Amino acid sequence: TTEIYTLSLHDALPILPDNRVIGPLSIKPAPALNNPSEAIRNAIQNPIASKSLFEIAKGKKSACIVICDITRPVPNQLILPEILTVLENAGLLKNQITILIATGMHRPNEGAELIELVGQTIANNYRVVNHHGPIDSEQDYLGTTDNGVPVYIDSVYMKAEVKITTGLIEPHFMAGYSGGRKVICPGIVGFQTVKVWHSPKFLEHPKAESDSLEGNPVHEENTKIALMAGCDFIVNVCLDGDRKITWVGAGDMIKAWQEGVAFIRKVVKSPIDEPVDIVLTSCGGYPLDTTWYQAVKGLVGALPILKQGGTIILVASMTEGLGGPEFQQLMHENPDIKAFKKRIMETDYFIMDQWQLEELCKVLEKGTVKVFTTGLSAEALSKCHVTPVASPEIAITEALHQYGPNAKIAVIPKGPYVLACLAEK
Repeated sequence: TTEIYTLSLHDALPILPDNRVIGPLSIKPAPALNNPSEAIRNAIQNPIASKSLFEIAKGKKSACIVICDITRPVPNQLILPEILTVLENAGLLKNQITILIATGMHRPNEGAELIELVGQTIANNYRVVNHHGPIDSEQDYLGTTDNGVPVYIDSVYMKAEVKITTGLIEPHFMAGYSGGRKVICPGIVGFQTVKVWHSPKFLEHPKAESDSLEGNPVHEENTKIALMAGCDFIVNVCLDGDRKITWVGAGDMIKAWQEGVAFIRKVVKSPIDEPVDIVLTSCGGYPLDTTWYQAVKGLVGALPILKQGGTIILVASMTEGLGGPEFQQLMHENPDIKAFKKRIMETDYFIMDQWQLEELCKVLEKGTVKVFTTGLSAEALSKCHVTPVASPEIAITEALHQYGPNAKIAVIPKGPYVLACLAEK
């Protein structure tokens, strides 16, 4: 999927005159680690602002390791063996260790997906379970934050004596950057928490966007929630465009994560001088382009460099269709995008996954969207408030004709992983 749809995007480039193209915008080169397993091992042995994991685990009788679900390309099969070795050296038995998949409100990852996440050996020898956010009885209630967010955290995690989280640090279109605290919230929180934390009160704030941390209420609130839940140790990585590890850090949930953010921020920023009329982008292939729900992230990533009234052309596979049943219900119930925005702002209407349609509203308030995919029919795509196109080439030709001979088009082959932005004056 990655190859097919990234190639489709690249194949469109030769039809463009060089003086009209900005980019391709991409992640800056950062050397991949020569021996990633050794680097992970060293990071765990030399943690940032924390005791060693061995010291933390010594004498404990239970541990929970949280990993991201299938929608995040975290190299779990490199990270987990290093963590498991330390825990067992500290005296924990295999049956005292649980690996918890942080699905958030996504579907469980089972069968072949579970094997893809952790590998056959770990799946056969350790307890690997999914978080079930919508099931209230599987969460512990920890209280309410000062901003009125009720905090429900997975009971498996809360019962563990040693709490470990893993993750990937990359730009995130609501929380500034992923990783660190985010695998806890929203990764292993309950529906009642997400309902408030992902409400317009937080998401409509102007600083709830990519690369924004200070003053970003989405980031600040999920940090508070993660601290309420507790976290003894993190192992986070950064990846390059080929998904090879370029940085690894371990230790304190906040300080180790901050070092990773400082690293990736220098790598992912791709500034241009002026906004453009057209942005051609994708979701970087699997796993972020398998549904329309996930593909919205590629659109939001293009907003900082798009002129008001411009056009985004998105290439995505959408092999799994629209998304989960709640998102499908949401799309069916809200054929009028402006009425939907009014509905969530002025009433108590709430359906799980509505935050993604809310983010699409922000895109459509700035410009129009054309989408090339083979995963959804043109009829189904038209109901998603975007225009289906037969090919990227046709969409580009139409857009260049619409905006005239001086129109510029920016190309972002791997949209969600690149921080497209305007250069500081």
